[in-house]
Amino acid sequence: MAGKFDPQKAQNLMEIEKQFAVKAVEQAQTYWNLLEKVSPRELKLTQHDDDIFNDFKKTFPELFENDNAKLIKLDENFLKSEDAKKRWRAFHALYEKKVKDYNFGCLIRTDAEEEYGEKSTIFVTRMQFYAIEISRNKLGLNDKAHELAKEEAAKEAAKKEKEEKAALKKKNGGK
Repeated sequence: MAGKFDPQKAQNLMEIEKQFAVKAVEQAQTYWNLLEKVSPRELKLTQHDDDIFNDFKKTFPELFENDNAKLIKLDENFLKSEDAKKRWRAFHALYEKKVKDYNFGCLIRTDAEEEYGEKSTIFVTRMQFYAIEISRNKLGLNDKAHELAKEEAAKEAAKKEKEEKAALKKKNGGK
């Protein structure tokens, strides 16, 4: 029988890390696609959105000050500070039995007005993602991202249509 598992001594297996990274990227792509297709103010991420929003506001009131500036542009150092970590642990405890995979890793945009990118994305827990993105959605802070996602989708569709027409023209001998 195997001994007791000690997470402090566990080795990170490269394949497991890759699987977590792939899952986090897939979730980010899915969320961006949702932002394209659904008005963020109408988007429901969980059956607990209202409770998550209200509890988040109580736990981190400073994020909602100054026209929600700290929700629009996230400060990774603040989110991962010792004080914030204590509050996040208490916040997570409220939802560990209600939200599936509440502590699974997710990618989040550091700026609500931008898309996911190498310099504008950080790694957070699923509950942090839900709390921040539900708040951004309810407060209209993701409206610019919604418009950006729609513009990108329209450009991609136009590009695809142009490529299909060119391929068809080539297939028909240039006619």
